[in-house]
This record gives sequence, structure tokens and C-alpha cells, in this order.
Amino acid sequence: MKILIVHNNYGKYSGEEAVVDKMAAMLQEHGRQVCFYRMTSEGSRDSLGGKIMGFFSGIYSRSGVRGMRQALEKEKPDVVNVHNLYPFISPAALFECRKAGVPVVMTVHNFRLICPTGLFMRDGKPCETCLQKGNEWSCIRYNCEHSMLKSTGYALRNAYARWTGAYKKCVSAFACITEFQRRKLIGAGFDAKKIVVIPNFLDNSKTPAFTEGTYVAYCGRLSAEKGIDLIIEVARRHPEIMFKFAGEARDPRISSNIPSNCELLGYLSGDALKDFYRNAAFFVMASKCYEGFPMSILEAAQYGKCVIAPDHGGFTEIIGKGDEAIGILFNPGDTNDLEQKLIQLYNDRQLTTQFGQKAFQKLTQEYSSEVIYSKWLKLLQKVSV
Repeated sequence: MKILIVHNNYGKYSGEEAVVDKMAAMLQEHGRQVCFYRMTSEGSRDSLGGKIMGFFSGIYSRSGVRGMRQALEKEKPDVVNVHNLYPFISPAALFECRKAGVPVVMTVHNFRLICPTGLFMRDGKPCETCLQKGNEWSCIRYNCEHSMLKSTGYALRNAYARWTGAYKKCVSAFACITEFQRRKLIGAGFDAKKIVVIPNFLDNSKTPAFTEGTYVAYCGRLSAEKGIDLIIEVARRHPEIMFKFAGEARDPRISSNIPSNCELLGYLSGDALKDFYRNAAFFVMASKCYEGFPMSILEAAQYGKCVIAPDHGGFTEIIGKGDEAIGILFNPGDTNDLEQKLIQLYNDRQLTTQFGQKAFQKLTQEYSSEVIYSKWLKLLQKVSV
């Protein structure tokens, strides 16, 4: 079986790119042929011309359509696995797969199929207005991207894809990464029979030492929708606890006003990243948006570390509740509840270790590459028959 992976890289390397790369490696390790049709948005927003080009190509990209056609003719894949099409490939390219008779499986990383921004968030809170109204125009009305050019472009490209039926007509199966996503797609009118849930994954690893660690950690993009301000506020209230953040700061305001017990380490990789995970007590996520399936939860579990996360979106099912919980959930956007849960976990290292052990066990049983590959193989074989 030969799989053509289609992805428009974002401006900067993201968790989604990491998943795409891991997906390709997993398929190749199991003897599947993998080829790529990839474009990139890197540097495209640095100039007005690039922004205008992105505006129009997101709606219909002539070069993206041509590139898809050429990739299909050259590679002759059995299946196309689509990840991100915006802005330089565009949903219009999916019709080339339909013309060629090649089935398409789309990995649904976020909510972009039914929300122009992909976040389901407005003014710092979850927002499902476009889903409820069945159209995209609220993105313009509320200027969700805080740029009328971007908000209009995002709304128009979603509207054009909806009008043409690019997704519903050309995609054979949608692979959501959480059940929460699946329910939202069904609510938007997508065929439930075409939607499956295949979570993100991480390669099998050795059993960790389950060390206690010395600081509260965060790993990921440092931006407003991630709720970094909530974590920093809790840190400000508790100067006796050290907080360390790994990731690129997208908002300069984050680094300009932080307490002395917060350390911004920037982007980490290799041994530095491994040490960061290994020496943490536990991880905290405070996302104001639903998110998809953050890889940092799995990476923390790989080192026997648990996570505190908001009780919404995919977090609820990933972290779980009751005896099956692998961490603690707090009321979304509630700094006081986050503080209470964080202090509870920090002061009870036995509980922290228990959660860490459960997290590692869930990783190996439900999110290992072997488990997830079997699900992908079943889906790919089904659509390629």
C-alpha cells in the first residue's frame, strides 16, 4: 500500500507537524510506502503580498490544485492522507483525488472544518457560534482573528469549501483524534459513518523511574489561547513553587511581567527536553480553547508525569475522571480552582506518582504506536478496497 501524505506546513514547526512526521515514520516502519505533497506557510505573512496571496489561495489555490494533480500522477498512491490544506493547497485540491479515483482519509487535528479559526474560541472563551448557525460569517462579525483581512479570508475559505462540498464529497473517511471532535463533526452534518476516532500516539518506551521532580512544568506554545496567564497568576500567588515553561513565547507580554519563580526556557529539544520532562513534578495545561490532542500529555506520560488540565474539549476524555483518571481536571478559566488543584497535587507526591503511573500505563495500552498503527491499517485498508 502506498500512501500520499498531504500537508501545508505552518509558519513555524508545531505539534501538528510533529504528528505528521510521526505518522509517516510509523507507516514506513511497518513496511508501507509513503510519499509527500507538502507546501509551507513559512515567511508568507512577512509581507503584504504574502498575506494577500494567502487570502486568495486559501479559498482556491490554482497551484495547489495543480500540485495535487501532479503528485497523484507521479506517485499513483492507493490512499491520500490529508492533514492541513491551508492556505496554499486549499480544499479545491481534493477534487483532483476524486477525479483520479483515489480515496482520501483526512486527519482532523483541530476544528477548522467547522470553525474558521480552528479553535472554537472567541474573546478568551470557547465559542461554537459558527457550528450553531451552520455558517462562517460570525468570524467576520466578531473579527475573531483580530485582523479583518484574516477573519474575512478565513470565513470565505470555509464558506467556499462548504459551498463546493469539497470535504463531504471528496473525503472517504475522517480520522478524529478525540471523541469530542467526532461529536462536533456529526453536529455539523458530517456523515457519522465516515468518522472514526484514532488518537495521537507516541512510540513505546522503557518504564520510567517515576521520580518526584522539583518544579511545575508547561511545554508548548506560549500564547494567549493556551491560558499561560492563568498559570503565571497561580505562580505569582505561590513564590515558594518553581514553575518552568518550555516553548516559544508568541506574545511579548508574557515575558515582560513574570514573577521570579517562573523561568522561560524557550524552545527545547534533544537531551535538554528529556531532562525537562524527567525533572518535572508534573505538568499543567490551562488552555482556554478546547484544543485537539496535545502531544505534551503523551510526552509527559512517557516520563511518568501526570497533567492538570481544563475540564473541556478533548482534555476531559484524555485525562479522565474517577478511578480511571491519569491527572486532575479543573474548571476551565477558573484561576482559583486551578490553584487549588495544583497545590493539592504539589503537596501530595504520592498522588502525583500514582497519577504518573496510570498515565504511563494508559500510554502503553491505548496510545502506543503499535496500538494506533493497527487502527490506521484497518481504516486505510477499508477505504482502499
